[in-house]
Amino acid sequence: MAFAPAAVCDGGMKGWFLFAPLLALGMPAIAAEHADDFSGDLTRWAVEQMPGGRVQIEDGRLVIEDAAGCTVWFREKLRAPVTIRYRARVSSRSRVSDLNCFWMARDPRNAEAPFAEANRRSGKFADYDSLATYYVGYGGNENKTTRFRRYDGKGARPLRPEHDLSAAEFLLAADRDYRIEIHVAADGTTRFVRDGETVFEYCDAEPLSEGWFAFRTVHSRIEIDDFEVSVPPTPKPAQP
Repeated sequence: MAFAPAAVCDGGMKGWFLFAPLLALGMPAIAAEHADDFSGDLTRWAVEQMPGGRVQIEDGRLVIEDAAGCTVWFREKLRAPVTIRYRARVSSRSRVSDLNCFWMARDPRNAEAPFAEANRRSGKFADYDSLATYYVGYGGNENKTTRFRRYDGKGARPLRPEHDLSAAEFLLAADRDYRIEIHVAADGTTRFVRDGETVFEYCDAEPLSEGWFAFRTVHSRIEIDDFEVSVPPTPKPAQP
């Protein structure tokens, strides 16, 4: 299977996370800044969900069972450069659709988190249109589309043709574990990677350099494991 970036930024990989070559040059190993293996509770997460669903820890996974719309926010604010990684599947016990996520999300009404009491939403998808955020709807619309959008914080959610995918290799398979990586570089580039292959790459002229991450689904059962957030290693000072 061959994936191609949906957009290529000027400068190619400038500012990107070429971690392996950096380590070869003697930089320290990358340690997770935040991690959750879901062996405990949900205190690091904030749930916004419409009636009829539930969110819980089950067999070492975050399980979102949903009927009408659910967003599960990671409570820590993130800042670029940053990488978000997790393992995810959509269960055959549900509709196979909507393994979605927001990242670098902010609420334009104030500086508080999108899930803060003053900003809190119901879990209905339309409630999130006013965010400034990046969003991928993976296997959305009854598993017919996979899309990237950059919400502008004013209600606009433009969709470029190259960010609207419908080929089978970009859609979901039930009960398959996917390894998702989301990279946000300091130069405004963001990249969504599935199983080591780039699905979307976007160079933002007005980068969202800080904000919050969330899982998002509707009328599906999604299962998440091995969540972690890491930052690039700091270069060692040059030797005289």
